[in-house]
Amino acid sequence: MDWHFAATAFATAVTIIDPIGMIPLTVTSTTQCVPEKRSRIVDQAVFVAAVVMLVMGIVGPAVLRYLGITLPAFGIAGGILLFLISIDMLFARPVGARATSDEEREAQAGENPAVFPLAIPMIAGPGTLATVMLLVNEAGGKPSRYLVVFLAYVVTLAITWLFMRGATRYMHRLGTTGIHVVTRVLGIILAALAVQFVLNGLAQTPLFAR
Repeated sequence: MDWHFAATAFATAVTIIDPIGMIPLTVTSTTQCVPEKRSRIVDQAVFVAAVVMLVMGIVGPAVLRYLGITLPAFGIAGGILLFLISIDMLFARPVGARATSDEEREAQAGENPAVFPLAIPMIAGPGTLATVMLLVNEAGGKPSRYLVVFLAYVVTLAITWLFMRGATRYMHRLGTTGIHVVTRVLGIILAALAVQFVLNGLAQTPLFAR
């Protein structure tokens, strides 16, 4: 197994989805729900997000080829997007690539936040979908690497589901400060991964490749 690629896949999945960061988002989105309904909403949200990510991982590369977007170009663009997200995480700001303030207000007015905003864009937002496609591209057609990417997101979604299921309890134990500390640490890791994706993309372009 390519352990370096596996480490990159798991680190990227965990940092971009940020399971601990989903705790306050879940509490806020389900504040009016009884525990039973909150559990159903979390189940639906994680399932929908998983389906969306799986579909993008399968059809995404074909879409890029149809649009004439090269893999290095997508790697550079994806790296820049992830770097911008990491800056928001480092400063504990709401991540604009997940949801805007208007979207959050609309979600609070809705009755079932499972699909919107929890599944999309909180879990399977633009940044998450970009990393799925980036890792699929980095797999280079190797079945073992595709399996690693699949397992990385399955494990990360399972962890996310556990944190979202116990969001109220974990929020009480960790507190806002604790969640921000973890999010900042993940932001640093994501920033480094983002720079690496950009460097990999540049190394594959004719101008820089030697």
